[in-house]
Amino acid sequence: MEISEKLQGILATLPTKPGCYLYRNAEGTIIYVGKAINLKNRVRSYFHADSSHDNKTRRLVRDITDIEWIVVGSELEALILEMNLIKKHRPKYNIRLKDDKRYPYIKIHWNEAFPKITVTRQMEEDGSRYFGPYTSAWAVYQTLEVLRKIFPYLTCDREINGNDPRACLYYDIKLCTAPCIGAISKDGYRQMISDLMEFLSGHSEPVIQRVQGEMQKASDEMRFEKAAALRDQLKAMQSIIERQKIIFGTDYADSDVIAMAREDGEACVQIFFIRGGKLIGREYFILEGTEDTTDNQVMEEFVKQFYTEAANIPEQVMLPQELEERKIIAQWLRSKRGGQKVELFVPNEGQPKDLVQMASENASETLQALRTQWQADAHRQEQALADLQTYLNLSSPPNRIECYDVSHTQGVATVGAMIVFEQGVPAKRLYRKFNIDSTSIGAPDDFASMEEMLTRRFRRWKGSQEKEAEVGSKKDEAFSFLPDLIIIDGGKGQLGRVVKVMEDYGLMGVVPVVGLAKQEEEIFFPHKSEPLLLPRHSQGLYLVQRVRDEAHRFGITAHRKKRTKLGLASQLDSIPGIGPTRRKALLKHFGSMDKIKEASIEELLVVKGMNETAAKNVKANLE
Repeated sequence: MEISEKLQGILATLPTKPGCYLYRNAEGTIIYVGKAINLKNRVRSYFHADSSHDNKTRRLVRDITDIEWIVVGSELEALILEMNLIKKHRPKYNIRLKDDKRYPYIKIHWNEAFPKITVTRQMEEDGSRYFGPYTSAWAVYQTLEVLRKIFPYLTCDREINGNDPRACLYYDIKLCTAPCIGAISKDGYRQMISDLMEFLSGHSEPVIQRVQGEMQKASDEMRFEKAAALRDQLKAMQSIIERQKIIFGTDYADSDVIAMAREDGEACVQIFFIRGGKLIGREYFILEGTEDTTDNQVMEEFVKQFYTEAANIPEQVMLPQELEERKIIAQWLRSKRGGQKVELFVPNEGQPKDLVQMASENASETLQALRTQWQADAHRQEQALADLQTYLNLSSPPNRIECYDVSHTQGVATVGAMIVFEQGVPAKRLYRKFNIDSTSIGAPDDFASMEEMLTRRFRRWKGSQEKEAEVGSKKDEAFSFLPDLIIIDGGKGQLGRVVKVMEDYGLMGVVPVVGLAKQEEEIFFPHKSEPLLLPRHSQGLYLVQRVRDEAHRFGITAHRKKRTKLGLASQLDSIPGIGPTRRKALLKHFGSMDKIKEASIEELLVVKGMNETAAKNVKANLE
């Protein structure tokens, strides 16, 4: 293969030290992250004319136009850096956990005097205790709903001092222990939350024994109401424990059992969590980018990425096959576990081997069920696109649909939203927002805002066509391609403005456009008075509604962010000498309140309309 002069220069100067390497494509996007003990040898090996390279590696090498490298002090540092870079950039050619940013955790706010329990999607070093990650937020909330009946923890925002005159309804229905009125002490409440954490960790025996002891003591002291409450709590705990399968004796090491199933480029990994000898839960994870890679490579990448996110590391991890990097991964896991040993091994006999086999069978069943679901979804999407082609009289299925919406509050913080669906599903990487200057169009005017948004969208398209011939020019996928269908959130008025823009760019008759009225889901066509009503239960109507709702959601979110940002600008209104004109000029010049705060008096004076007195007032009031 031909190697560019630029790449040859980089390959010749690579260091022989451990580190990470990042490959970029012609657009400058990071497409692969790797690590090496010897950067020079590892990176150069990709560019050898080696018939042993798989198809995925050959495609990767063809896409490489630039190489970055980062030297680190050891193989362990390279491992940690590689995982962080993969998580940050999610490169196209790396094996990666699907949707890993969205996995939820149970968070115990242990650093608070009266810890609350919440669900979060990000772990932080804040003194809290975390459990997870879980693949289903619904399952997390179901778990907490059960646990709250056993351990009635706080959910309100009261400041707890024990002196409130009365408790809330949750105390009456036994879903809160009411520390707000002193019904439970601080130590008693924290003990309850500690028990809850033990339960989540699978170590329920000490909790059971302690509650049994307290119940007996309350009974001996003839505090029968307390004893009955403890009895009910005990029964609830035991009913959960009965559903947990006993695997080993309680003296057996806490373990994770991992296995995998693969089919047609898809990989599903199943984990069983064994704590205190019991199977307390299981999760499955789907991996992307696994084509043309060995089972060993897929499993290795999963182990690294999962335990980067895991809130707890067990004493041992049972695997279906040996990992090439087992020693360095075990060293890393030991460091995450506070120096305590972590064993990674492949069981060859007995119950541990059976567990890995059971996890493998579950992974296969899960993957088959998911593939059936994906195929059903794909069929519905194909049906929806075929429906729209038929009902809207299109020449082909609308594989790329763009929808536009305008959001504002009485003309303030106007934002235009453009969302894109490809093959019937959201393509969020192509979403774009347009900040609309209301003063330039006469606020509030949805029609003018829509016209401005579409004008800017097609101006960008036209510009991309003119730049196409330029060598090295970077395309913006959102604007460089025309859609197969445009949907406008609105009726005839909105549609008329869009038609005007498309006529200006010579696109009428090239790109179909329709308007969707909100109340009756009527579809309006350009230059036609009668709307179309799609069949009530057609997949085409469901798709149009999903597209419209997504545009509305994206637009509202962008508008709220802008409105919040503008709210900060009200700080300027209280500064002497800063009226609406100067405020607008300052925000336009600097772009944000933070930049205005950082500006010197000399920089403030550059802004049109500002004088020295006004500049000094800004500095004095914002510092």
